[in-house]
Amino acid sequence: MRIQWETAVVTEMVGEPWSLHGLQEVRVRLGNGETAAALYDLTVGTPLRPGDEVLLNTTAVRLGLGTGGVHFVHAKLGRLDESVDSPEVPVDANLQEPETPDRLRSFGPQEGHMMKLRYTSLQRAVLSVEEQSSPHHALFAESRTLGGMPVLIGELHSMLPAAVCWLRELAREAEVQAPRIAYVMTDGGALPMAISRHVRRLRELGWLVGTVTYGHAYGGDIEAVNKYTALLAARHVLEADIAIVCMGPGIVGTGTPYGFSGIESGELVGAVHALGGAPVAMARISFADPRPQHCGLSRHTAVAIGQAALAPAIVPLPWLPAEADTALLREQVRQSGLARRHRLRWEAPPPLEHMAAALEAYGQRITSMGRSLQDDPAFFAAICTAAGAAYRLLRNEGPDKP
Repeated sequence: MRIQWETAVVTEMVGEPWSLHGLQEVRVRLGNGETAAALYDLTVGTPLRPGDEVLLNTTAVRLGLGTGGVHFVHAKLGRLDESVDSPEVPVDANLQEPETPDRLRSFGPQEGHMMKLRYTSLQRAVLSVEEQSSPHHALFAESRTLGGMPVLIGELHSMLPAAVCWLRELAREAEVQAPRIAYVMTDGGALPMAISRHVRRLRELGWLVGTVTYGHAYGGDIEAVNKYTALLAARHVLEADIAIVCMGPGIVGTGTPYGFSGIESGELVGAVHALGGAPVAMARISFADPRPQHCGLSRHTAVAIGQAALAPAIVPLPWLPAEADTALLREQVRQSGLARRHRLRWEAPPPLEHMAAALEAYGQRITSMGRSLQDDPAFFAAICTAAGAAYRLLRNEGPDKP
């Protein structure tokens, strides 16, 4: 195990206003003259200014990794040039912080005693929803269930905005109020919630009722110790109608059957089932990914849902326009054993134009592995098919109604 450290000097602030999001993006000049972008977690110190000397963790970039592949500022060392003027940070007056519900306003990291990133130099105290000083402690001291709440479970962070867009589109079509959607972020990927541009955008749009981070992930509206209490917090504190659970940006894979972080989606199926919720798995499907293990039904879905999930889930799957694609998908599903464990739902996915219109309302491009809806329609078809099944459960419609 190793960490590669390098010193650098901040040259400018870039990106969006740091005050709204918990992360500051800067450009730095390294000792070899290289200039690069770096991210700084504002929960560990005061904002950076041009002229600040910083210590960077450059490990992932030097290894050429995608996951975590950015320089991170570990600490501010001092000022290289005290004469450098520090311009005020520009704030877009049109970009407002999402309104915080009353039931969340009492939370603050200074109030809590539960440590995240424990026994590291960056450990921090947060107020977990379960602890004695939490205003919601009594709720968790009693036995609670999810009361049948649909929970969409995904492997990739990019599934989150697509699922939210389709849920809202279905409500718009039905001319009813959009469901209250909570996002539960696991610690299988990025740990700080602030790293997610999708969460930032969804909060700006007002499309999430709130967010929960558990394990060593941090920065949600609510902090929780584990996946069980995080799910209960989404239901009983945020009063969500539907929860979407997936890791933050970044996923680890090794090319081995069980060596990938997305295997947690199988474990989440069990947690939702144990708590009396309705787990709905978003299958990872692609016919644009050049990697054999992700062609058609991803091997990750086949293992996580087909083997690691020890409780039944609803697994919606799309009939694809190309017969050869559907034939391959059906054979992969047969080999995976999904049908023996779960309730499969083969459905015609929404038309491409309909999905495009729903995603357009987001106002920003949604991609997965760099591919958009037009590049990889099967990926988005699987997400929308699953979101549709969860929506029907919420509306007490369809073959899986309670």
